[in-house]
Order: sequence, then C-alpha cells, then structure tokens
Amino acid sequence: MTNWLITKNNKKVNLTDIPALSINELREAVISEQKRPIAFFGKDWGNGATRLFVVLADDINGDLLVSSAIFSANEKSYECLTQEIPSFHIFEREFYEQFGIEPLNHPWLKPVRINQDKYEFFNMEGDEVHQVAVGPIHAGVIEPGHFRFMCNGETVYHLEIMLGYQHRGIEELMLKTPSNQLAESICGDSVIAYNTAYSQVMEGLKDIQISNKAQLIRKAALEMERAAIQIGDMGAIAGDIAYAMGAAVFGVTRTLVINTMLEWSGSRFGRGLVNVGGVNFDISEDEINLTLKTLDKVAKDVDRMTKTMLKNSTVMSRLEKTGTVSYEKAKEIGLVGMAAKASGNPLDSRFDFPDKWMKELNFEKKPFNGVGDVNSRFKLRYKEVKESLAMVRKILSKLKEYKNEPVLVDSHNDMSKDAFIVSIVEGWRGEVVHIAMTDGNGTLTRYKIKDPSFNNWYGLALAVRNNGVSDFPLCNKSFNLSYSGNDL
Repeated sequence: MTNWLITKNNKKVNLTDIPALSINELREAVISEQKRPIAFFGKDWGNGATRLFVVLADDINGDLLVSSAIFSANEKSYECLTQEIPSFHIFEREFYEQFGIEPLNHPWLKPVRINQDKYEFFNMEGDEVHQVAVGPIHAGVIEPGHFRFMCNGETVYHLEIMLGYQHRGIEELMLKTPSNQLAESICGDSVIAYNTAYSQVMEGLKDIQISNKAQLIRKAALEMERAAIQIGDMGAIAGDIAYAMGAAVFGVTRTLVINTMLEWSGSRFGRGLVNVGGVNFDISEDEINLTLKTLDKVAKDVDRMTKTMLKNSTVMSRLEKTGTVSYEKAKEIGLVGMAAKASGNPLDSRFDFPDKWMKELNFEKKPFNGVGDVNSRFKLRYKEVKESLAMVRKILSKLKEYKNEPVLVDSHNDMSKDAFIVSIVEGWRGEVVHIAMTDGNGTLTRYKIKDPSFNNWYGLALAVRNNGVSDFPLCNKSFNLSYSGNDL
C-alpha cells in the first residue's frame, strides 16, 4: 500500500483513497519525504477515534501529498515530529490543543489559542533581567494579542506571543452556514484571497467550471489586494521610523488602489466581488481604461517615493540589520509567503501551484535576494507592488478577449460524496489554505483553514531577539501578521 495520495491544488479526490496508516507509519512516511507541511489536523472519526490528516507540499513539482493516521479511543500520544522537522511545531501544538493527543517530547508544547487561564510564560532570572508586557489591549483598532518581552537592559533576549483572544469558531460555522460572506470576513485585509480559496473549494466539490472572464477578474482582484496592502505597509513602516513623508505618500497612493476596487465591486476591500460560480460584477472597458490610467500613477508614485526613502541614511540605519531572520532559521521553522521570501526562501503558491493563466500570460517567478531584515521586507513589498501592477495590466488586457462570457454560472449543484479538496491561494502575507471534506451524503463534515500568520508569528518572535525593545514596533509592522487569521 502506498503511503501517500498525490493530488493537485483545487483538485477533488475521493476521501476513501486517502491512505489510513498507523501513527508510527505516518510519522516515518513524513520524515522520509522531508517536505513542507501545508496542513496537519484532526477529525472525530466515531467511537472515540480521531483521524489525523497530513498534507505536504512538493513545491518543486506542484504536487500535494495527502495521508492520514487513525488514533483509537485509547491512543492519547505519539512521538512528536517537531524534533525531526521543526516546521511541524505549531501544527502539533494545535492538534494537541484540539484533540488532546500529545506529541511526546515536543520542545514547546504550549496552547495556540485556548490559553488565557493558565499560560506559563518562559521565565529568565538575573539581576538585570526584567519583563515588559504589552497588550492584549492595544491602541486604536489593533486586534488583541499579548507580547511578553524578556529583556536585559534594552536588549530583548526572548519574546513570547500569546494569542487566542478572539476565537470565533470559524471552522465550525463553515460546517453550519458556509457562505462567501463568512469566508471574506475571516481576515479583513485578505478578503479576495479568502473568498477565492473558499469559492474554489466549493466549486471543486460541486464540479463547477467558472468562465475565463471570472477567473481573470478574480486574479486581477487578488493582485490589486496585494498591491494595496503592501503599499499601505510600506507607509506604516515609514511611519514607525518617523519618516512622515513616506507615510503620507504611501497612504495616499494605497487609497488610489482600494478606491479602484470600490469602482469594481462597491467595496474598497473587494467584499461581495467573488462568489461561488465566478464573480458578481463585470469590469467594463471604461473601467479597465480608468484602472490602467490609475495604476500608471500608482507605479510612478511608489517608485519615486521608495527610491527617495532608500537614499536617506537615517532611514537605512533603522531598516538594515534590524529584526533579522536568517534563511536557515526561516526554512527550519516553516515561514511562508512574504516572511519566507524576505529571508531568501522563494515560496509563492502562485508559481509553485500555478493555474493555467500563470503560463498563458507568461508570469515568471523572479528571485529576491533578501537577508531577512526589516529592509528586506520593505524592499520585497516594493518588488511585489511593481510585479502585481504589471500583472493586473496584462490580466485586464487579456480580459477583453472574453467580454461576451458570463461572470457567474449556476452554483446550485450538490456537493460530491466522500470528497476531499485542498485550495491554496497566495494572499499578500503568503499561502491561505482551505480544506474541506464531505461524508457519504455529500454533507460538509470538516472545514480546515490556515492563514500564513499561523506559520509566521513565531518568526516575529525570533526576529526581535537581540534587538532593542524599542525596535519591536518596527519589526512587528514589517511582518504585519493577522490576529484574526490565527485565532479563527
């Protein structure tokens, strides 16, 4: 019997075809593959049993490897994978928290979300050691999260991040009332990415083929979302180092992009645009021409402001060598998306798990030689803004060829029975992963979601080490991770 079912992104498979191994067999299979974990989650399997599903990414070949293990009611532990493959650390912690099956010898077996009552922070002793506690309540509209710094003088030795203050039960809600409105509300700055992943899952389960026009509009919207948030974050980084001109210019420029989204869909963040079966709104030729004109201005303003900012020696003294995560450490702990790319690991599911348009429109992955500091994360944003704007131009040009196609097709098909599907969408932070499975009646029985922040919060903790405590806001903004995407 093979240990893995090999599938592709957005491809429905039969649940009964997924191998069911013993946990020791699965553990050995995972270790022998040495591939990146995309998902590691459990499902109640009846009579007290729990089935653990594992999805690994073969980023080179664009394959997904799926397998599972069944724990009987009496099996409450297994030898952890984290000791062998550290990137499993957060996945095993979540699995233990949700199902009570302990990964033995896990080096940091702490709660992920359900933690406010009895969370034991790491403690250091010494005459000059002191703790700085920040949050969970922050100024303005920032979401809740607690940061505990262990410092010697002004130097941070260790940062521990405790989240889970707004656990909303999203995965359970998806089983009861799945909808595009729920999907786009999970993480408010990644509306298009989340809504696209959800729609692709549902379309796969219902055997729905959307039009070329709808595919291209979704793709353009995803890149508009990426450009808008990255420009906004460039402004936020400028603001955190008191470079007021950069904060003002990038803020105004971001507004041009999101106001264009408003013209497309009636929402600056693209709410209501993506739907199961396609999209709800067409983009007229006049809107295309206006968008292209706006993007020309956006590209010029971002280019001019970035070059001016990076020539400033005071700016560079704050950005360079601050908050560094090395390539080796980023890969070891499993960083994804922007955080990984800034450290030199070029993970990008747009290119690693491409749809047909990536080849047809000749989009190519371009290298980025980052060293993992704030400067690298700033420059990567600049690179991605330029690339996303160029992609939108090409997509909108292609869109004109399909002007007579519908934007939305009927989506009332029944869901397939005993089905399993994975959808990965590269949001601006990194890979957004949605996984769904159905039972023999075609009813959703498990819906699993992973935000890139789930992988990357620990990267922020490592980035702050050996920096001044006053550098934390800048490091934090350079990652700009999601609380709600993590807490679910």
